[in-house]
This record gives sequence, structure tokens and C-alpha cells, in this order.
Amino acid sequence: MTDAKTPSERILASRRDFMRRTALGGAAVAGGTLAAPAIVKAQAPIKWRLQTYSGAPLGAHVIKPQIDAFNEAANGEMEIELYYADQLVPTSELFRAMQNGTIDAVQSDDATMASPVDIAVFGGYFPFATRYSLDVASMFTYYGLKEIWAEAYGEVDNVEWLSSGAWDPLHIFSKDPIRSLADMRGKRVFGVPTAGRFLSRYGLIPVTVPWDDVEVALQTGELDGVAWCGFTEAYEVGWADVCNYALTNSVTGAWFGSYFANSESWAKVPPHLKQLYLSTIDQSHYYRAVWYWGGEAKLRVEGEKMELTSIPPEEWAQVVADAAEFWDEIAASSERAGRVVEIFKEYAAVQEAAGYPYR
Repeated sequence: MTDAKTPSERILASRRDFMRRTALGGAAVAGGTLAAPAIVKAQAPIKWRLQTYSGAPLGAHVIKPQIDAFNEAANGEMEIELYYADQLVPTSELFRAMQNGTIDAVQSDDATMASPVDIAVFGGYFPFATRYSLDVASMFTYYGLKEIWAEAYGEVDNVEWLSSGAWDPLHIFSKDPIRSLADMRGKRVFGVPTAGRFLSRYGLIPVTVPWDDVEVALQTGELDGVAWCGFTEAYEVGWADVCNYALTNSVTGAWFGSYFANSESWAKVPPHLKQLYLSTIDQSHYYRAVWYWGGEAKLRVEGEKMELTSIPPEEWAQVVADAAEFWDEIAASSERAGRVVEIFKEYAAVQEAAGYPYR
């Protein structure tokens, strides 16, 4: 009996099985090391509602394993109900809904959920700020981004910023080929705000639709493509089925995403459950790093659903130069934004000087 699966289907199936086993192992570890002892509880468990930016097919990887692990290890003391993109509130209203207590927690980038902070522009895809996913964790841990994010959200009432991590690189997937900057002109794409703002200088038109409507919008012609993700997501959520071409030029190497909580909700969580939640967030950062890193190269090489195209190096060099100008524009928008851009520059210089395998 022959295996009728396509190459991409075999890749996705093997990765889902591996990550499923990884998630189960993580939940067991969390339960074994962090769960409270089994005791009779006099009070009802703490209940949270968390909404993610992602739709259900993607959410199965970017957050569900973490929430499942937390709920198991919380031993009945707390339960988080997980909601996907737009299920409780529109994604653009996530921040306000969390701030007023409509929902207890959020997983999103700052820009997509319209955070009212001067660093929101750096959430999501900031052009050429990163090359690899580890760049995000390194800059937050060793270069000062953690302190800047904590400072910015410390000025906002009733919201706690908890942690940031990396997602996938940004590529453009389209129905018609992009082989030059001129080919971008007039193409309507679904994407994240900052990247859309930058790419619009080449004639790309950012369009916002609910996440679950993207595939239909591509089929009906409302959208010409997506500038939202990397190869892993495009294949996993079905966009590779309705896009014909994939641009290999990456606008940036990793998406910045964060976890947030309503301050009043967070204050009601006892210390040991706070630590459990933060530990499973770290588990989620690790899960995503492996899932994306393993998928990007393999699907780019072996995935059969989209033809690869590239913008010539001499044209792409102009995009890189324009990004430097864009960085300076954003740096001038506020003192704190300027500090973030200086960290990006310092980090990039260190990586370039270090050479292989950093750059």
C-alpha cells in the first residue's frame, strides 16, 4: 500500500506527531514539578478567559499546548478558557477588553491589538530588526528590551505585560508572482500593521479582515496575498492552498509576540500559580521556536504547493536601505522608541562582528 500524501502533508503530519508528544511530555513535567498537592479545596477554582490573536488551526501550536499544560498542572485550583481570534472580541479591541476586565489575558503582538504605548510599533514584524528567532529572546534578556517593555506597560492602568517571545519570519505569499519591487504595487495583502506600513512604500496595500476570513478573501479576490507569517503557518492554516507563489525575501526574521494579563485578575492569582503560568509561557516560547525553526526550511525546500520567487539582490538592497531610514523615523517618535532602535542597532552590530553562525 503506497503513501498517497504529498510531501508537505508528510512533513506536517510528522511534525504534528512530534510536537504532540513534546506537548504531552511538557505537561507531564509541569504536573510533576509544579503542581500543588492534592488537597480538598474550600473555594471555587480561579477562572480566566484568555483570547489569542491567532485562529484555531494556528492556535493549536502557538498557545494551546501551554494552556493545556497549565490547566493540568494547576490541579483544579485554576482553569484558563482559551478563545481564538475574534471569538469574544475583535482582535483590534483585545487590549481594551483586557484592560476593562472583559477578558483576563491576551496573547498577541502589541501593534495588532492596538496597545496604547509608544513601543507598540515594535510588536509584530519590525523590518529587519531580527534575523533569527533567538534574536528576540537575546534582546529581551541581555540588551534591555525587557526593562523597556515593563516600563512602558507600567504606565498603563490595569494591564500587566508578562513575557515576550519569537514566532516565525515574515514572507509574502501571493496569487500572482512577485519578482521585483514593481510587482508589489497594487497588491492587497492581509498582514500585521508595522510591516504593512513599511511595505506600503512599494505600493503594497494592507487590508484588514478577520483572521478566519482570510482564506475566503483570497479565493474571492478581496485579497491578493498575505504578509503575515512564514512558510510553517502558510502551510498549516491552509493559505498555501490558495496562494500560488512564495517570496523568499524575508522582511524580518521573527515576529515579536507577548503575553498580557488584566492587573486585577493577575493580583488574584496566588504566587505558586503565577510561577506556574510564567513557566508554561516559557514552555510555549520553546515549543514555538522548535516548531517554526524546524518547519521553515523544510517546507521551503520540500513543500510543493507554492512556486518560490525572489526579488533581485540589487533591488532588495534598496529595501534594506529604506528600512534604516524607517528605523530613524520611528526612533524620532519618542525617547523610549529611540532607546529600542538603539538596542536594535547595537545588537545587529554585535551579531555582524561575531560572524558565523550569528550572521
